[in-house]
Amino acid sequence: MARVAVIGGGIGGLGTALMLGRRGHAVTVFEQDARQAGEDLDRDFFHWARPRIPQAVQPHSLLAPVRAVLRTEAPDVYADLLARGAREYHEFDWFGEHPPHRDGDEDLVTLRTRRIVLEAALTAAVQRERTVDVRRGCRVSALTVEEGRPARVTGVRVGAEAHGADLVVDASGRRSPVPAWLIEAGCRPPVVDSHRTGIAYLCRWYRLRADGPRHPGRVANGSAAPFALAGVFPSDNDTFAVNLVLSTGDPTRGALTDPAVFEAAARRFPATAAWLDLDPEPQSAVLAMAGLDNRWTSLSDEDGPVVTGLVNAGDSLVHTNPTLGHGAALCLRAAQYLATHVDRIARDPADYHAWTRQVLRPWFDDQVAADRVNEQRLAENAPPPDRRAAAVAACAFDDPVVMRARAQVRHLLRPAGDAYGTDEVDRHVTAWLDANPDFSPKHDGPTRRQWDAVVAG
Repeated sequence: MARVAVIGGGIGGLGTALMLGRRGHAVTVFEQDARQAGEDLDRDFFHWARPRIPQAVQPHSLLAPVRAVLRTEAPDVYADLLARGAREYHEFDWFGEHPPHRDGDEDLVTLRTRRIVLEAALTAAVQRERTVDVRRGCRVSALTVEEGRPARVTGVRVGAEAHGADLVVDASGRRSPVPAWLIEAGCRPPVVDSHRTGIAYLCRWYRLRADGPRHPGRVANGSAAPFALAGVFPSDNDTFAVNLVLSTGDPTRGALTDPAVFEAAARRFPATAAWLDLDPEPQSAVLAMAGLDNRWTSLSDEDGPVVTGLVNAGDSLVHTNPTLGHGAALCLRAAQYLATHVDRIARDPADYHAWTRQVLRPWFDDQVAADRVNEQRLAENAPPPDRRAAAVAACAFDDPVVMRARAQVRHLLRPAGDAYGTDEVDRHVTAWLDANPDFSPKHDGPTRRQWDAVVAG
């Protein structure tokens, strides 16, 4: 059995530790924050200052890989998630009656929940594992490294203490200090592919009133203007988030941190207005997040692994901005692969690096491409939208065949070219366009003049 040291006790670190522990490996998790999730979800979510992970209070939708990994590796965690208030939403629920079942349809399920619920369920499960030791309030300050070609990481340092390990897993997040430590130790530098996004997020949390309506009815969760996107994230325990996305260069961005301005602007979009019309109780201030990038950090270059005895996972490996909700899904898939192949990876991580490039990297590249389009669009420099591409998006909400393709892409089950590039989908989109000859791409949100008037007012 391997001795594994995990740097970081977030979703990636806890998920990796849990799956390793259940295979009998001795795991020590080092987490610099002394606090843990679980005692009071609302207090933990709304009143826990976590400046290193601003995404913790932003809305999440947990995609199919999260559900699949947990149901396979930790069904008790999945049951705990549901018991704590997470809710399953199948993409075909939009239609009320599901179409005839096809293989794979059972996976097209989103878990609607705040991130803190998943953290709490993982924390509780890890505490039950006798081979896992979580050391909170312990900040790793360095790696222990043996010289070689390549060098080998043999453990971590916490202050003056050294902790030996057969494998160290860097799950310390998007601000990981590990790349700098490797360079200081004389190793070849990690290969970093970073793409800055010019996109800003602002959200506010609400709770439905106990004596009020529970849902606005059959309303899409997203709306758009030429310069802004708006969305609703139904979540656990009657909470939901209203989210606005716009360019970091938009001059109105700062004004939206005022709750009254934020809500007035959100009411200009049909999707968010429908939920705000339910008269929910505000639960938070307006929470902003910007300065985002998409970053891939590989501990392997053209000559192979830059070091052995060390791999990265979660946001330390692949960090994407949250538009498509990939973070937790890619994180737990990496954790599952690590746990399944840990003995081989501890000897030589080359196979792990190859797997991440083959399985995870394509979704990173898709996010980069999508963000380039969105950044241009939100800066109001986008070319006129393609009619057929817009029809595919619109048709999905009328046609289960196209909705299935959309859901397969959204849930990281099939690449867009494979899902949409079938004769069947093409026929259904063509039939939809024939039935809607007057269709033209358009926005359902405010004009720039209306937006500016709301913000100024």
